Amino acid sequence: MSTLDGRILVTGGAGFIGSALVWALNQRGHTNIVITDLLGCDEKWKNLVPLKFADYVEASFFREQLRHSPAAFGKFSTVFHLGACSATTEKDAAYLIDNNYNVTKELAAWSLEHGARFIYASSAATYGDGAQGMEDTSDALARLRPLNMYGYSKHLFDLHAKRHGWLDRLVGLKYFNIFGPNEDHKGDMRSVVHKAYAQIQNTGSVELFKSHHPDFRDGEQQRDFLYVKDAVNATIHLATEPQAAGIFNIGSGIASTWIDLVTPIFHALDLPVSIQFIDMPEALRGKYQYRTLADTSRLKSCGWAGPEFTLDAAVRDYVSHHLVSDRRLGD
Repeated sequence: MSTLDGRILVTGGAGFIGSALVWALNQRGHTNIVITDLLGCDEKWKNLVPLKFADYVEASFFREQLRHSPAAFGKFSTVFHLGACSATTEKDAAYLIDNNYNVTKELAAWSLEHGARFIYASSAATYGDGAQGMEDTSDALARLRPLNMYGYSKHLFDLHAKRHGWLDRLVGLKYFNIFGPNEDHKGDMRSVVHKAYAQIQNTGSVELFKSHHPDFRDGEQQRDFLYVKDAVNATIHLATEPQAAGIFNIGSGIASTWIDLVTPIFHALDLPVSIQFIDMPEALRGKYQYRTLADTSRLKSCGWAGPEFTLDAAVRDYVSHHLVSDRRLGD
């Protein structure tokens, strides 16, 4: 019996990756899902509309009940904890400590105590500038130096899990550069594909940052991009693989340039490629990653065959089937 055959909890289930995960679970016939999130005043609630799930609970109420009545929501076979503030520009450290670190500690302890499989989102932002490598092993954790408070808030829980001997009982996911449908609500944290599509619609051209590093030409800074449909497939694969435990990089295992990323948008729209390079803001220059590349050997050792979509195919699918038609996953 799969751990997904029982009740499933998805925190952050109205968000970008969370709602995509619920969609992928629905595709596999799973609907006994409880979703928590903080819907607030943006329009991420629209991500929920096409999805099938058993119940929705506001995250603040869920946390309060968990503290005072741990049995109030019954048992779950699997907990996907994807709820967090994902803004890499967030400056309120106290907020990030509580929302990203403390909540994860509480939910992990509760899940493990009640026998639920616990899968949580860490982040590739924990790797900082990559100078200490991007190895998803527990031995590498102490060496990592995140560049922003968001990355540090995620890193803190990874360290906490290691300190308490939890890494052999749970699964942590270091998502790299994920893009795709259901990210409309994310404002400045939307992917470059989403932003570039809007720019092309308005001006016929895309703006990319110039390079301020001698080893990288303009537009040739590199990222490990992964389509959200592949990211949630990898997430579900690890959730259902009994031997999977510890921290895993979730990426394509390929470093591509920003030019590689935006060019297929023009092709999907049957438009000539037009890219303008602009100066990077001073505030970003000391915190900018010029190259990220996920070491996916641990992920593949657990039987994941790799992404279904190439970068070109992923961008074309996103543009043609979602952005042009304004369709969310499940529509």
